[in-house]
Amino acid sequence: MGPPPARSPTKSPGVASAVSQPEDYEAVAHQAETTIEAGEDESSDAGYNSDNYSSTTTSLGPSVRDYAFENGRRYHKFHEGTYLFPNDEPEQEREDMKHAMIINLCGGKLHYAPLEKPQNIIDLGTGTGIWAIDMGDEYPSAEVLGIDLSPIQQAWIPPNVRFLVDDAECPWAYAKDHFDFVHVRHMTSSIKNFPKLVKEAYDHLKPGGWIELQELFFQAQCDDNTMPADYKLTHWLSLIEEGLAKFDIDLLSPKKHPGYLRDTGFTNVQERVFKVPIGTWPKNPTLKKVGLYNRCMIVDGLQGNSMKPFTKALGWSVEEVEVFNVEVRKACENAKVHSYFPFHVVYAQKPLE
Repeated sequence: MGPPPARSPTKSPGVASAVSQPEDYEAVAHQAETTIEAGEDESSDAGYNSDNYSSTTTSLGPSVRDYAFENGRRYHKFHEGTYLFPNDEPEQEREDMKHAMIINLCGGKLHYAPLEKPQNIIDLGTGTGIWAIDMGDEYPSAEVLGIDLSPIQQAWIPPNVRFLVDDAECPWAYAKDHFDFVHVRHMTSSIKNFPKLVKEAYDHLKPGGWIELQELFFQAQCDDNTMPADYKLTHWLSLIEEGLAKFDIDLLSPKKHPGYLRDTGFTNVQERVFKVPIGTWPKNPTLKKVGLYNRCMIVDGLQGNSMKPFTKALGWSVEEVEVFNVEVRKACENAKVHSYFPFHVVYAQKPLE
């Protein structure tokens, strides 16, 4: 069993529209942070702008199209530094691998919230956009909007899917009571204020609408005492947690998400917790595949995930990070250790009244 195949364009069964070129993307205008390009008439902007939204979109300026480079990796330029991890091709392939991992883990389900004919869906931190694309295929009558700091989404998309360069932690520039479903996945390592994000989602959901948060809990667990006390992956995770804390990010926030939802006013709060193996040690074929994806996801992401938390927050040198990660890789590839990550799926409903 090898690693998952390389990314390829997702094709809709209907008409698809190409939006992969930078000039085809839009960015939300948060105050004056993005600007209309010279000579462009704002009234004729072809971006995602309708009566349903409370602000216009703008064509991407250079700060959105450009990238920052550090230690051989590429990072986003729009709101530079907000997201601490790369957005280059290796990272995009890893993001798609994470999607495959979760889809296999959840038996093909894209969500657990009981949606009924949703019309407006938003995916926060959409990454390569693969979840939004799949949702567009599953709900062809819905408008699916994916937002991210980087314009890295796939080229061929269903006609009901749109991508926007935006920061989910800025005040939302969309109409209140508009969305039927807000989806958040794999954002634990980047969101600084989950209660604020949940409140924005609440305000912009229709009464009766749903929110769903799907997050890995980054503490390695083990049920059969095969994980040693000096497990290097555990050490690495504790250092990542420490480094991210200096950027005001709580890596272990998933256990707090149900409380955040209830405190905001959501009802019908439901939680499911899955075990995501690290490696191919499970006997179950599906979990063996999931474990392969997870191990690849961890090992392939070690360099990119370590650099900024270790060097910017903890003061390590690049060389020290690389040497340390050699031992972390060995730990992840040790099939005698039956470790796993919990995966928390929490969904809740905005009251009808």
